[in-house]
Amino acid sequence: MRVLVTGGAGFIGHHLVSHLLDSGKEVSVLDDLSTGYMARLEPMIKDIRFVEGSVLDLETVTDLMTDVDVVLHEAAIPSVARSVDDPLGSHRANTDGTINVMLAAKANGVRRVVLAGSSSVYGPNASLPSTETDRTDPRSPYAVSKLSAEQYLHSLGHLHGVETVTLRYFNVFGPAQDPNSDYAAVIPKFVTTVLREEEPMVNGSLDISRDFTHITNVVHANMLALETEGVSGETLNIGCGASNSLGDLIKAIGRSLHKDISPRIGPSRPGDVMHSLANIGAAHRLLGYEPITPFDLGVASTVAWFGEMGAVTEGVIGTRVGGTAA
Repeated sequence: MRVLVTGGAGFIGHHLVSHLLDSGKEVSVLDDLSTGYMARLEPMIKDIRFVEGSVLDLETVTDLMTDVDVVLHEAAIPSVARSVDDPLGSHRANTDGTINVMLAAKANGVRRVVLAGSSSVYGPNASLPSTETDRTDPRSPYAVSKLSAEQYLHSLGHLHGVETVTLRYFNVFGPAQDPNSDYAAVIPKFVTTVLREEEPMVNGSLDISRDFTHITNVVHANMLALETEGVSGETLNIGCGASNSLGDLIKAIGRSLHKDISPRIGPSRPGDVMHSLANIGAAHRLLGYEPITPFDLGVASTVAWFGEMGAVTEGVIGTRVGGTAA
């Protein structure tokens, strides 16, 4: 099977590339390196076809999809906070980029496109756990762009005979996640802050909770979505089906490092929701998905990776190369 991974130098993307190669797939990667790191791909570079380019360049995307069977579309600007600062940039990368991917898939007769969706589309859902049939209520430009991407994906797929699957990720974390950006996800930022002997800052409240999902679970879900029959047009939650608060997270990091951690409490961030939790019943029923790495084990392995790599300063994960939105 020939697979294209857009955003393949990103956190999730490069883990997918590695697993695809291990499973014997032929892999192409498209990434403009605006938020990804080439260093993540260097150990695999001889085994993949890599093109530095953007999903916003339709010609490049179309050319790269020649002889591709399935696309794992991970390219995005995956940040609520950044989307508040730059809603147009978020829309272009996440929505317009998805339209281009679907047009290129149509032009090349690609069999299936699997989209990296987001749990943010649910918004402040009063009914938890969130199920795929719940009303969506996106509260940030990022969430709006991801919901729009889902709708374009399924609409264009239906119109042009391309199979589509959306995987709505819930707060993915794990080794090699970037802790250095102003928009970094909470787990790598907390871990590296503590490793520097500093106090982590919690935005809003220690009671904020998330369905934190280790990267191995997301890779597992994508591998199932790659080949499982009878799932075209589906949107599926990918999480652990378990809720942990930021207070729980701080304690888990502390246990892994044998430290008592006292975080600072800062202001809430615009666009954030208080709680999220996935109902993963549909993914289990249709894909056979079950989480393989629980929260505590995932946090421990992530803390160990950052500790071993010394990834507490800029540039350890890799040198960021300038560019436009992936």
